[in-house]
Amino acid sequence: MAMVSLLALAGLAAAGCGGGSGGGGGSGPTIALLLPENQTPRYEAHDRPDFTKKVKQLCSNCKIIYDNANGDATTQQNNADAALTQGADVLVLDAVDAGSAASIVAQANSQNVPVISYDRLITNSDIDYYVSFDNERVGRLQGQSLTAKLKSMGKPNGPIIMLNGDPADNNAHLFKAGANSVFKANNVKVAKSYDTPGYSGTEAQNEAQQAITALGANGFAAIYGANDDIAGGGITAMKGAGITPSTRPTTGQDATVAGIQRILTGDQYMTVYKAVTKEAQVAAEIAVPVAKGNKPPAGLINSHQNNGKKSVPSVLLTPVAVTKANVKSTVFKDLYDTPAQVCTSAFKAACNAAGIK
Repeated sequence: MAMVSLLALAGLAAAGCGGGSGGGGGSGPTIALLLPENQTPRYEAHDRPDFTKKVKQLCSNCKIIYDNANGDATTQQNNADAALTQGADVLVLDAVDAGSAASIVAQANSQNVPVISYDRLITNSDIDYYVSFDNERVGRLQGQSLTAKLKSMGKPNGPIIMLNGDPADNNAHLFKAGANSVFKANNVKVAKSYDTPGYSGTEAQNEAQQAITALGANGFAAIYGANDDIAGGGITAMKGAGITPSTRPTTGQDATVAGIQRILTGDQYMTVYKAVTKEAQVAAEIAVPVAKGNKPPAGLINSHQNNGKKSVPSVLLTPVAVTKANVKSTVFKDLYDTPAQVCTSAFKAACNAAGIK
């Protein structure tokens, strides 16, 4: 009897092992979520938990492998290798580097593992789906908001300083292209332009300091910041140079807690709110059926995007420009940021003035 029991236990252990491909022991498929960095708060605060929650709602026995590359493309390659070794049935990949990530896609292709390009489009590779926002529209919203503000200030032509995003991120090129299309159409002069590795606020501060030194404190009218971390760097540089940030409107993106706080105090003019919770949920709605060898739900795909290799079935969501005037009806209404997070003691008065309690 002892031998029989041991054999039975061994059989149970074997059934629980394997690659998580939806096989023995009643286990569901394995889904890998590979995120690029944690410099930007959204990834750990929203993308990861919202994706995980939705997957578990749709597939209670699915296994989720999670890794964050901390901004390093080699680390992300290692994360992908490990996920494939562990039997991932689909990779949901937000690439550190849109170009070098093609090697991850090729490796997944060789093992017949589908790849969903998440948030950042992976270029020149055979990805299966893409979930993101209309990122040129993000740049256009930033450009339109800043252009309108400059006109209201009587400085319709700027000049401005551009602090763009990470040159390794395809989205950064789209933000930049969208914003530049607006600036060109409205004859807004770009006095200095920088690309900011890793979307680093510290690097953006250094770039802004260089620009202010070259142009002089009165040599620019505004700062285009690709996201809120970059905006924060530009604003810190202005304060260090004795410039009142509210007199030089600054754009941002991601509706971070710090970005919203700066908008409420007047230090930052605007941000772009992207409903990341919805983005993560849509990625899960695609990942679960694809991991099971099926197609996404009918009607979910709303676009096709050319990544240089193919026309990729895509879901593109709509971004929203946010200023102090509509922050309550957007970011706070959706509970993307909450009063408890934003309205700390230092910002209580600004929140009260905006009717946020």
